Amino acid sequence: MKIFTAGSPSDLDIQELIAWRHELHKHPELSGEEKETAQRVCEMLAPTKPDQLMKQLGGHGVAAVYDSGKPGLTVLFRCELDALPIQELGSIPHRSTVAGKSHLCGHDGHSAILLGLARQLANARPATGRVVLLFQPAEENGVGAAAVIADPRFVDIQPEFAFSLHNSPGTPIGVGVISSGPANCASRGISIRLTGSTAHAAKPESGRSPMRAVARLMPAMEDFGSGGTLEADFSMITVTHASMGAVSFGVAPAEAKILATLRTVADAKMAELCKKVEARVKSVAQEYDLDFDIEYDDVFLACTNDAKATQYLHSGLIQANLEHQPQEAPHRASEDFGRFGANASSAMLFLGAGTECPQVHTPEYDFPDELIGQGIVLFSETLIACMKDT
Repeated sequence: MKIFTAGSPSDLDIQELIAWRHELHKHPELSGEEKETAQRVCEMLAPTKPDQLMKQLGGHGVAAVYDSGKPGLTVLFRCELDALPIQELGSIPHRSTVAGKSHLCGHDGHSAILLGLARQLANARPATGRVVLLFQPAEENGVGAAAVIADPRFVDIQPEFAFSLHNSPGTPIGVGVISSGPANCASRGISIRLTGSTAHAAKPESGRSPMRAVARLMPAMEDFGSGGTLEADFSMITVTHASMGAVSFGVAPAEAKILATLRTVADAKMAELCKKVEARVKSVAQEYDLDFDIEYDDVFLACTNDAKATQYLHSGLIQANLEHQPQEAPHRASEDFGRFGANASSAMLFLGAGTECPQVHTPEYDFPDELIGQGIVLFSETLIACMKDT
């Protein structure tokens, strides 16, 4: 028994959702700044009359709850609100109006899909249990999911199943890619600060310069994580920034900073990699009589697809008449959605954005509007499969 009587979204629904996405695309907000974006979402949700609407969840997050009033599963569908600190260079009519900020990852399109699902739920609540539509803040910097889960109100909507999708340039339009197991790598940024003492450039031996330590550490770290095939023991370290001392010809430096991104398939491997890097930093700092400090930021857990949740998304693809193919290897890029898998059966699907679509995070990217209707039907059918089987 299907839980929706509304069927596929109407042409009018699609037109309105596309127009909404284009307007949002013009007004991007970065991670942690999504106040106006959240307000736009709430205005679109209001006509769907959710049984509960949580605002400012984990920051500017929004959760709309559609409740059958009967015992059953809580099923969560999640999208993202934030944009990127990149100048958009495309010539589309709905190009970003905010300098240095743009929706170049497709979060505007993902949000439009969930708003379309909200319209389906407005016409027919689930037969049992609840559906939660989560518009998550701060995905791009890896803090949003943790903040949402840490919000005391989240316990009231803790799901048994959690689903998400991400558009995938390079894959034919509308083709779903999913397999159980690793979907996205774990990653985190590491900031290493080395501190010695300055000296006159004519007498560098009288100070403690971090120069040789920096020269040793950067290639050593990349050797720890040299890449390779995306299997369980995969690890990669990319040095992204290095700086040292003041801009001067007369002073030998006292301080240096190295930034790098650590990447692994599994969380356990990430813990091992961190220990190796920390031990090497300590060893090199001691060798050159330097103090050191290590901090981590942009921490993303591995995103692993649960077998049962993957089955429901796969069923959704079939019922939505979308082509599908297995995910041969996890994406190197990380996804904040992984945290929801700690207490729920979760799965993320990659929906093809076209072989000619520019890659996400590039200045020319724009979300393909064709995916909005496909995503709505996919999620609707996924929900049907989940509810029928439990």
